[in-house]
Amino acid sequence: MAVHAESDVPLGRGFGVSGAMALGTAMATNAVLQRDLSTNELVTVAHGAEVQAGTGLGDVVGQALGGMPLRIHPGGPQHNYVDAVPARPRIEYTTIGELSTEDVIGGETDKLTQAGAQALSTVVSEPRPEKVVYAGRRFAREAGLLTERVRQTIRDVTTGGGEASMAMLGETVFALDSGLSDAGYDAERTRVDPAGARLR
Repeated sequence: MAVHAESDVPLGRGFGVSGAMALGTAMATNAVLQRDLSTNELVTVAHGAEVQAGTGLGDVVGQALGGMPLRIHPGGPQHNYVDAVPARPRIEYTTIGELSTEDVIGGETDKLTQAGAQALSTVVSEPRPEKVVYAGRRFAREAGLLTERVRQTIRDVTTGGGEASMAMLGETVFALDSGLSDAGYDAERTRVDPAGARLR
């Protein structure tokens, strides 16, 4: 059995395509083979596959839930207490280039862990979209993930009063509302999807 997948967004740019493909494959296989696995079982399988492949550590759980989830603990759904930011903001994004997730998470991760804990604390104390973007920007800076092109794009948005950050992990900048357009960028537009992963 082979799986052929297509994506409307590019690979390696921070959109979580590898996690989405793993989750979509698990859900579709479950349906086609009539395995009757639960949602948590499917998310656990997809999460494990992504971690083993070295393509991500946490996208699958968030993608399964949709919206703006806050994963309080690492790991699959059996290890997680998940909260969420109750909002569905409009988002703009512009893609500059690729970053290798495997290179970032396959090396020393102490700096990532420390920066992540601080970012999570910031958002949990004030769960608003603006805080999510601010915390993500601070995380990317403190973890040493910002490239110069991403740094400059973010600076252009924030100088104009907008909120922007880096997509994790990719050389992509996203902003709330019209932040990128207001800063003069030709940006793509989307909105946070509250529904989570589903088969069509």
